[in-house]
Amino acid sequence: MKVYINGKYYDKDDAKVSVFDHGFLYGDGIFEGIRLYNKNVFKLPKHIDRLFRSARAIMLDMPWSKQEIMDAVCDACRTNNLTDGYIRLVVSRGKGALGLSPRSCSDPQLIIIADQIQLYPDELYQNGLKAITVPTRRNSHAALPPMVKSLNYLNNILAKIEAQNLGYQECLLLNNEGYVAECSGDNVFIAFEGQLITPPVSAGSLGGMTRQTVIELAKKLGYELIEKPLTRFDVWTADECFLTGTAAKLIPLVELDGRKIGTGKPGEMTNNLIKAFNEVAPVEGVKI
Repeated sequence: MKVYINGKYYDKDDAKVSVFDHGFLYGDGIFEGIRLYNKNVFKLPKHIDRLFRSARAIMLDMPWSKQEIMDAVCDACRTNNLTDGYIRLVVSRGKGALGLSPRSCSDPQLIIIADQIQLYPDELYQNGLKAITVPTRRNSHAALPPMVKSLNYLNNILAKIEAQNLGYQECLLLNNEGYVAECSGDNVFIAFEGQLITPPVSAGSLGGMTRQTVIELAKKLGYELIEKPLTRFDVWTADECFLTGTAAKLIPLVELDGRKIGTGKPGEMTNNLIKAFNEVAPVEGVKI
């Protein structure tokens, strides 16, 4: 595998940044996770738009244009002979002096890793995932807006550790008000009495690309889509539940906190949306 760093390619073991890079020292940087389906980079322009919004939010000056970054992403996929895969696009603040101030950083790093990924075993897509609510709460908007995809992912990592220590692969995070925010890396949807419901981004969820695609597909299929705050009770008593994310795509959630959701199996609405997403994903994107 070849890793792209600032216009050059390096073998995996030789792809390095400075230990003085503030992305390494302080988590000072941003990223996007992007999928490649059938040689189409899914929602690439929207991913790059979000990358630039994250950069603006943390006051990181981008020396590249959006088109230059999109071209680099496509080239990284071609260089690694990928047809389907996962792209991790990273921008760090760059090398600087010790200390929190970013003013000494003058060389932001653009890194593109294009490789394979499989987040969950195939059987979980067929039978559904089990999860637990963890004590760690989602970052507050007052601290770090959840819409910023920063390199500091400790909030999500701690939640993942808590879940794995209890034998679960995924978990639910609540916000400071006790409402459902999202999972450690995925958005949450429930089906209840014929309606499809997902928490608004104001609850602490990321406005994911897969999430938005599912919202669009749900409307096309004639489902009533509502964005409103959800509690754990709402998830426990839902007819169906599924998660969405770039790496996970759509995966059914059939149990939360030891409580069976619906029948305990993937539901009709979930399966219909999985089918619709799998049809549109390979044809909606930028061809490499």
